[in-house]
Formats: sequence, C-alpha cells, structure tokens
Amino acid sequence: MNIAIIPARGGSKRIPRKNIKQFHGKPMICWSIDTAKASGLFEHIIVSTDDLEIADIAKNVGAEVPFTRPAELANDSTPTVPVVAHAIDACAGLGWVADHVCCIYPCAPFARVDDIKAGLSMLKEKDADYVYPVVEYTHPVQRAMLRSVEGGMKFLFPEHELARTQDLQKTFHDAGQFYWGKSNSWQDMKKMHSGGLGLIIPSWSTVDIDTEDDWDRAELIFHTMRDR
Repeated sequence: MNIAIIPARGGSKRIPRKNIKQFHGKPMICWSIDTAKASGLFEHIIVSTDDLEIADIAKNVGAEVPFTRPAELANDSTPTVPVVAHAIDACAGLGWVADHVCCIYPCAPFARVDDIKAGLSMLKEKDADYVYPVVEYTHPVQRAMLRSVEGGMKFLFPEHELARTQDLQKTFHDAGQFYWGKSNSWQDMKKMHSGGLGLIIPSWSTVDIDTEDDWDRAELIFHTMRDR
C-alpha cells in the first residue's frame, strides 16, 4: 500500500496561513492534494494538521484527515521525519499499513505527477530508504562569495578563484517538493537527506516558497510551468 502524507500545520510566520492562501484559484494545499490524486499511486491521501480550517479544506477536495496532529509536532522547529512517522503510526492504527509513504509538502504547486512516479520507481529499483527531487545549483557553489558590510568581496573557497566554472563539480539542492520513503525508514527516524537518493528534476519546475518574494516569483512563473 502507498500512502501520501501532506504535513500542513496552521502556524506560518513569514507568510501567514500560507498553506491555504489562495494561489491561482484555489487554496495552496489543494495543488498538492490534486497532484497526489492525479498520480493514481495512493490508496490514501492524508493531511496531517493541527488546524480545523486546513482540515476542512483538505476534506472538501478529497483528502482524508483521520487524526489531529499533536501540538508538540506542530511548531516551527519540528522536523519532517517525526511528523510523517506519527502519521504512519496513526494510519496503522486504522488498519492502513503502508509499504511506501510519500511526504508531499503543502506548498508545492509545481510538483509534477511524472516526477512523483519516477521517485517511486527509483525507490523500488534501488531499494533505497528515501528518494527526493533535487535541482542543480545555477552557479558552482565552489565560487560562492562573501560580502562585508563595506561591500568588499572574497571567495568562500579561495582555491577556486581562478577555476573555470565548467571544470567544477556539479552540486545540487533539495527541491522541497516531496520525499518517498519506505514506511520503516520513516518510523526508524532515518535521515531523509543524507540517507536518500536524489532524483534530478529541471530547475524551472520548483520554487521553494518561504517568503513573500518567493510567493510573488511563484505567481509569475505559474502559467509557464503548468503548460510544460
């Protein structure tokens, strides 16, 4: 059995109520729910939340909210893994025992069905603990620079100051969309980043929405992205 877990707490300081803020015609979380539904991969699509309004919106678009996330797992500093592990245990108590679980973030309007399917295939083929999408940095991090308050610049890695960018090793970052994992990997609290495999996706297919500027950028590229 495959289960999708969408963790959506009520509190958000930088973008108030961002999980249900309107994004191109519907609450933000609905994009993640609809993508999970469109994949056809999941027997259950669960929203883990501490917020009644989020729960009502999720249920109205076809997700399930069979439990309330406890307060100790709904603060700013709570990592993803224990939230998903709690949801897996709660689902098991209902008789829904999952083999593979996909955590889909509620603010991932550009997550693509094909990528979610590819992530599950990779998880199974490689017998991995986790698989998640990654994006290549647009500029080599080895040539990152620091700026002083006076405006002076210096290389973080001075040994690469004269290196050609094409000669430097490619680096990647978490796309912040979804994480496939074996059920027992989540429950054993294994680290999902260092313990997982990266599925490379195009840089144009993700925006990490943490600030108002991020939100505005997502709005600007939305139509281009959804047409691909």
